[in-house]
Amino acid sequence: MTRAAIGLGSNLGQPRGHLARALAALARVPGIRIIDVSPLYATAPVGGPVQRDYLNLVAIVDTSLAPRALLAQLHAIEHRAGRRRDPAAPRNAPRTLDLDLLLYGRRRARHHELALPHPRMHERAFVLRPLADVAPAAMIPGRGLAKRFLAAARGQRIARAGVLVRLQPSRPRPRS
Repeated sequence: MTRAAIGLGSNLGQPRGHLARALAALARVPGIRIIDVSPLYATAPVGGPVQRDYLNLVAIVDTSLAPRALLAQLHAIEHRAGRRRDPAAPRNAPRTLDLDLLLYGRRRARHHELALPHPRMHERAFVLRPLADVAPAAMIPGRGLAKRFLAAARGQRIARAGVLVRLQPSRPRPRS
């Protein structure tokens, strides 16, 4: 099994519902076990057209799936939630659901459809803050400790927005 981090976000329709259904769908995928889920964060969109805030969280999973197979499952969950990947659509457009494979163990890879670690995660408060909540010692391969990049993302608007699910964590969660 490999420990992976998945970023989840939504800003169309009912974002809490989209995220809850995505986590439930993720939990049903053979070869994936959800270990922990961060609190929800309301975050300002980064780039793209004018749009409403996102709700974001990070899920930590153990998986027996290879990275591309895991990514294919994430895309299938997005598709079932109404997400359509249109190459002509503006980058960072609003979405019903966005699932990003952020980390896959210590793997580093660059392919057309998959980059590990996620190439911009170290610049995004909406990834770094929830990741630090559930994996304070998370390392970004080739860059170092993820939470050390939080200071550089300080200018990005992010606010805790509650808890979507409560899991029995496999390890004690550090107090913030």
